[in-house]
Amino acid sequence: MAGEKRAPERLKIDHDSAVPLHAQVERLFRRLVEKKEYKNGKFLPKEEELAKQLGISRNTVRQAVQRLVHEGVLVRKKGVGTKVADNRLSTSLNAWGSFTHEMERKGTAFYNIEMSVTWVKADDDVAARFSISKGDRVLKLERLRGLNDDRVVLFISYFHPRVGLTAEHDFSQPLYELLEEKCSTVAVYSIEEITAVPASIDLAKRLKIDVDAPILVRKRLVCDPGRRPIEYNLCYYRADRFVYTVEIRRESY
Repeated sequence: MAGEKRAPERLKIDHDSAVPLHAQVERLFRRLVEKKEYKNGKFLPKEEELAKQLGISRNTVRQAVQRLVHEGVLVRKKGVGTKVADNRLSTSLNAWGSFTHEMERKGTAFYNIEMSVTWVKADDDVAARFSISKGDRVLKLERLRGLNDDRVVLFISYFHPRVGLTAEHDFSQPLYELLEEKCSTVAVYSIEEITAVPASIDLAKRLKIDVDAPILVRKRLVCDPGRRPIEYNLCYYRADRFVYTVEIRRESY
């Protein structure tokens, strides 16, 4: 009936599932933050109310909320409530594998706006990372990725000649799955460098932001189990859309 007020959505979890309760609550929150009303600033259900509705402890709810706060997905204001962060996405240094899979776990569907695969000559930086000669032929993959109409991140990857990737491989699938399935190469280690820089004219044009706008730059050298380099990856994230999180645990606990 027109004008009839719709009943609020009833939230629930599966108490018989093998999935831990805090993980189920985390998934629930990840679904909630995608709803229009919460994206527009509405506060999320209070911890004590949600705990009562779900039939779980408040500490379990708080554990899930705190995880998303650390990731930058949520912000908590003491005495006020919890709400969605300012439209920024989060990626973690602790789960460095497939960017596609990481974003899917967060319920965010990224897609390639532009993608190119070319053979190039290694410059000084690439040659030093791979311990090869300057001018050696290496495969270069560029992917400009976005969310809805936004251009969010530019990935530029160079692959060691030893790996055996070619321009004929299907780069639409998750990269590290491709390396394992087609090249028998397993990515195990990575060395990360993160800096903040102003956007150059070229980056500003490609990401559709202002020149000198802040950019997060991540340089990653990915290695196989023998610590031999596989990929040298340069990532340029829009700082207004991304936040990096680091989770550290004391060894004695």
